[in-house]
Amino acid sequence: MARLFSTAPLYAQRQQPDVAKLKEDARKVIGAISDDRAKRQIYCQILDLSEQADQENNSEKRMDLSQKIDLLQKKLGPDFVALVHALENIDPESSDGHELASIIGSLDQSCPD
Repeated sequence: MARLFSTAPLYAQRQQPDVAKLKEDARKVIGAISDDRAKRQIYCQILDLSEQADQENNSEKRMDLSQKIDLLQKKLGPDFVALVHALENIDPESSDGHELASIIGSLDQSCPD
């Protein structure tokens, strides 16, 4: 799964969110995107741009890609943006982090390679 959110250790600095609710919200948000062809296409664009940003060495180009990702995330709606921000509070290496990545990663299959 391409990285949709920063894995910076913000989770260590903040109180853990209600993980059960976060998982439920993730399923709803990802389900809504999955059911909407236009939103699926936007999601796939975000994945592509995220992969480009991960490989980019030029900080100015990375910033430009990051801004494009932010704009596209907003097009997916406030629930998606809230989900992305909530994920910053989850340790991506934890079992909850892996489960959330799996929920979100299920949408990756709808994107062309």
